[in-house]
Amino acid sequence: MGGVTTHDRAERAPKQDRSRATRQRLLQAAVACLAEHGWAGSTVSVVAERAGVSRGAAQHHFPTREDLFTAAVEYVAEERSTALRALFPEGAAGDRRAVVGALVDLFTGPLFRAALHLWVAASNEYQLRPRVTELEAHVGRETHRIAVELLGADEARPGTRETVQGFLDMARGLGLANLLTDDTARRERVVAQWAALLEEALGRGPATT
Repeated sequence: MGGVTTHDRAERAPKQDRSRATRQRLLQAAVACLAEHGWAGSTVSVVAERAGVSRGAAQHHFPTREDLFTAAVEYVAEERSTALRALFPEGAAGDRRAVVGALVDLFTGPLFRAALHLWVAASNEYQLRPRVTELEAHVGRETHRIAVELLGADEARPGTRETVQGFLDMARGLGLANLLTDDTARRERVVAQWAALLEEALGRGPATT
C-alpha cells in the first residue's frame, strides 16, 4: 500500500512555509495600503501588487476583498496587542512620563492609523463591522489593563479607572489629529502635561508586597 513518504513530507513543508509567507506579506500589504490609501484605494489588486504576488495568488488565500480585510483586521488587532505587551518587558519602574509617551506613540503610529481606516470602512461595510467591533473591544480592554499596570494605578481608588480611560481617550484623539498634520511639537507638550496630571491623580499606586 502506498502512503505519505518522508520525501513527500519534506516537499510539503517548504510549500506550506511559502504559503504562510505569502499570506503574511498580503496581510502586511493590506495594512500598509489601508494606512496610506484608505478603504477606497485598497483593492485586492493593489494589495497583491504591493505584496509582490499575483492577483490569482492573493485570491487563492483570500477569495474576496472582505476575506482579505477581515483577516487584516485580525492581524492589526494582534499586532497592536503584541506592540502593547512589548512596551516595557521588564516593567516601567515607576516612570509614568515614559509610559505616557510610549502609549501615545502607539496611538500615533502606523498600526493605529490602519485601525482607524478599518473603523471607517466598518462603518459602511456590514461584512466588516461585527469583526472590527469585536476585536477593537478586545484591544481596548487589553490596552486599558496594560496602561493600569504600567502606570501603577490602583483601580480600587475612586476615579482611577476613569482617569486612565480619559488618558487613553486623549491619546486616541492625538492619533486622530496626527492623521492630517505632523503634530509632534504640540503632542510632546500635551504628553508632559498629562504625565504630570496622572502623577498627581494616581498617587503612588497600589502597595506591593
